[in-house]
Amino acid sequence: MNRSFNISNGTSSFSGQCLRDTRIAHVVFPLLYSFLFLGGFLLNSLAVLAFFQIPSTSSFVVYLKNTLVSDFIMTLMLPFKILTDSELGLWQLKAFVCRFSAVIFYETMYISIVLLGLISVDRFLKIIRPFGKFWLHDVTSAKILSGFVWFFFFGLSLPNMILSNREATPLSVRKCASLKSHLGLKWHEAVNYICQLVFWTVLILILLVYIIIAKKIYSSYIKTQPKECKIKQRAKSKVFIIVAVFFICFAPFHFARIPYTLSQTGKRIDCAVQNQLYIAKESTLWLATANICMDPLIYILLCRQFVEKAFCVKLQKSRNTIQENLTIALDTGISV
Repeated sequence: MNRSFNISNGTSSFSGQCLRDTRIAHVVFPLLYSFLFLGGFLLNSLAVLAFFQIPSTSSFVVYLKNTLVSDFIMTLMLPFKILTDSELGLWQLKAFVCRFSAVIFYETMYISIVLLGLISVDRFLKIIRPFGKFWLHDVTSAKILSGFVWFFFFGLSLPNMILSNREATPLSVRKCASLKSHLGLKWHEAVNYICQLVFWTVLILILLVYIIIAKKIYSSYIKTQPKECKIKQRAKSKVFIIVAVFFICFAPFHFARIPYTLSQTGKRIDCAVQNQLYIAKESTLWLATANICMDPLIYILLCRQFVEKAFCVKLQKSRNTIQENLTIALDTGISV
């Protein structure tokens, strides 16, 4: 039987296959993900309490609530990843992660990406045509679109769970691709390309939208002279927090994901390169996961109702001053 193990350098091989060097992943990444889990759980729990008190009376609130649900589910998947990456859990837990929790994790990530695109379009229409009526601003339309996004990615993810049907063993669970059937590997590769297409489509859409928004805000800022009007223009510029979150969190991961996916789906790639791709993928995946802590910034900067509900105690301490600031800075075309 052709079995070999090379433990001294942190790399293992089985039947001629190259298994990744995960020494860094066993210590550094679990610690970093632990910080994200604590921060994300606290911030999103606060957001849940706040949005629970806010009725879904606008498309913007509908999209924000769906983003919050997606972020919260992603947050709940982190403990499984932390335990398996740090090798504190049983190998059966690793099999569960490969087949289910990791799939749900990626599903919610792309749901968040698409929802950020929808939020961007919603804010774009609100700034460019603040008094216009569009079907995208209809609450029912927003709920239908959000439901379709959830259904679409659930449909993509379910076969990834079903087709990870090879027998799980302490060795096979070291690499999630080993649990997939031949059809499962093909589906996994196809889904990754579909998700890449989704990302780049949303990226192009966001770039176009914010180029127009930037021109609009700059033009209005130059033309308006009163100080109060300029304050409102600066308040509108807060909408750029969306594009900042999108690029910081999701862009690096998608640059690294295509070569990593190729290395996982049967392409002949040198073992050392595979390990480098793994570290690059995990580093940028951590940035993508940081989205659960950065999305609350969008709620705070762009949603007046969220500020009032989440920080009601602070608002009551100096009601006159803060209420005046909220009226000037948040009650603009970009607030709810």
